[in-house]
Amino acid sequence: MNSSSCIGISTMKPCCRIIISYRSFSHFGVSLSRSNNNSVIHTNLSKSHPKSVYNHEFHCCNNRSWSQDTGHKCIVNLDRRGFNVCDWNWGHARGFSSGFLVDKGSSSRGVLVIPKVASDIRNHSTSVEGHVNTKGFESIYIQGGLNVKPLVIEKIETESDVAKEGKEETSSNRVEINGSEVNTNFFKGLNESTTPKVVEREVSKIEKEAWQLLRGTIVNYCGNPVGTVAANDPADRQPLNYDQVFIRDFVPSALAFLLNGEMEIVKNFLLHTLQLQSWEKTVDCYSPGQGLMPASFKVKTVPLDGSDGGFEEVLDPDFGESAIGRVAPVDSGLWWIILLRAYGKITGDYALQERVDVQTGIRLGLNLCLSDGFDMFPTLLVTDGSCMIDRRMGIHGHPLEIQALFYSALRCAREMLIVNDETKNLVAAINNRLSALSFHIREYYWVDMRKINEIYRYNTEEYSTDAVNKFNIYPDQIPSWLVDWIPEEGGYLIGNLQPAHMDFRFFTLGNLWAIVSSLGTSKQNEGILNLIEARWDDLMGHMPLKICYPALEYEEWRIITGSDPKNTPWSYHNGGSWPTLLWQFTLACIKMGKPELAQKAVALAETRLSMDQWPEYYDTRSGRFIGKQSRLFQTWTISGFLTSKMLLENPDKASLLFLEEDYELLEICVCALSKTGRKKCSRFAARSQILV
Repeated sequence: MNSSSCIGISTMKPCCRIIISYRSFSHFGVSLSRSNNNSVIHTNLSKSHPKSVYNHEFHCCNNRSWSQDTGHKCIVNLDRRGFNVCDWNWGHARGFSSGFLVDKGSSSRGVLVIPKVASDIRNHSTSVEGHVNTKGFESIYIQGGLNVKPLVIEKIETESDVAKEGKEETSSNRVEINGSEVNTNFFKGLNESTTPKVVEREVSKIEKEAWQLLRGTIVNYCGNPVGTVAANDPADRQPLNYDQVFIRDFVPSALAFLLNGEMEIVKNFLLHTLQLQSWEKTVDCYSPGQGLMPASFKVKTVPLDGSDGGFEEVLDPDFGESAIGRVAPVDSGLWWIILLRAYGKITGDYALQERVDVQTGIRLGLNLCLSDGFDMFPTLLVTDGSCMIDRRMGIHGHPLEIQALFYSALRCAREMLIVNDETKNLVAAINNRLSALSFHIREYYWVDMRKINEIYRYNTEEYSTDAVNKFNIYPDQIPSWLVDWIPEEGGYLIGNLQPAHMDFRFFTLGNLWAIVSSLGTSKQNEGILNLIEARWDDLMGHMPLKICYPALEYEEWRIITGSDPKNTPWSYHNGGSWPTLLWQFTLACIKMGKPELAQKAVALAETRLSMDQWPEYYDTRSGRFIGKQSRLFQTWTISGFLTSKMLLENPDKASLLFLEEDYELLEICVCALSKTGRKKCSRFAARSQILV
């Protein structure tokens, strides 16, 4: 095998075999053409790429040869078409896809190689605008383990503390030199570091147990951590898909690692899921839009073809084609963008966001969400089961959870996108959508006692641009439980809004993330926490927090859920209690200046979680029983608890994760851009009703 035919000079020790199947992507400007020797790579920075799909196999080795029958490699699943781009600068091999191949008989250690684009940007300019077409890749070698002991700073000794203690010194520390007294303590530590001394505080027993369990869920790919499994119950003989790495489930785990100073696993996760984003997805001969993130992925070990005893590790993602109901995970791409921003905020590693492949991933995800459709509203239209509530629960349409995550992801993406000629239209579209979305949610989703009374007096069948009852909501839809349940001081954002339909159920995640992202106004956010505090027994009970309230029962349960045996009343998604929601609740409380509420909830959960073996969810109206089908040692239950504890101990870190009100969005309105008189903006009529 001739390495020079592949990349010229190879600086890598392990032998690599990268199998790439791709579609042409014009923003990278790399053309891979067929040849009799599949190792040959051609780059063409000026010509357009062919639209057909090619499969290429590249080899890169050092001077020694590799034995096909004694080695193992890490590659992506060959049944899918992967999107990996390699680039060579001045004849040096600088980037590879996610696979590597190592001779077992060699002393060389296998190293994961992850592609990085535009790695030289920071070396030449503080702005990436002038280098948007840079094609360079940089190899990142991720090594080392995650055995870092959790640190909690209890006290920092500064130089002022040392000076204060110096006043209490004894005369034995002074000597006489040439008739003058000299303090010998001044000469101590002259060669020592002046860095503040960190005094460790031992974490509690339950926190130690949680960290040990969390580290036990880590999944390695090619010898490097890439995520955590959904659950790690040793007694579970049928894990189904709980042995996979879910994007939404990994978010609290990622935050726990980041807050503990461990960034490698999160960086690996972001880059590997980015590669999976552009794989070709097909369900019954139909492919969804480009930019869809998988719901989960699994690392599989399969025998290596043509070898005796060799094996290969394969990343096998699920885009919904294997999920119950075959529903695409709409929230996965939104959580990925949110986590990408959190990674930069906590670590200060903004170079990851500026990479060309990461910028491309952001744009692909946003283009999928912002694509034109038939809908008249700025909210995202989704099917049932497309988010955390991934079973039939009557949330199809415009569920609050998706809208809150959508708004948050748009704001995070706008913050991270590099503005240039290629992205300026996208940024303008983001601003317009943010403005319309925030108005829509604040005006039409918010209910309190005053709003409910207004709906109670609605006129129906109004045909006018000035209609008050714009969605033709019938007053009889107001449920009887709501009249006595909603407090005088407080309110919440309803679960869903469609023509002639308002879902008055309280969905916890959507309301909490509306606070975190400032989707609601400051008064609305305060009202949500007031409601939670006033209805503590209903939403917290014996175990926080209810995923929704109230549960669907009797005929309503039969019709809406299809008699789902897992979503029986007050169980699972139908009014079950989910401890993982603690970290979102903690974040919202810290933002609104009410950390004592979060401390109360965390203390309540802490009394049971370890004893109950960290269940996924709890059943019954008050959350007294462990869920009847709940997995034990559920990872996001563990990581949600740890993240909540660390956020409460480090509220400054929490401030990096939430978003403040953007007052400029209130002034943006696409109606002002219209040159016709047909469009009549409803903002001016409703502006006085919006709480700012």
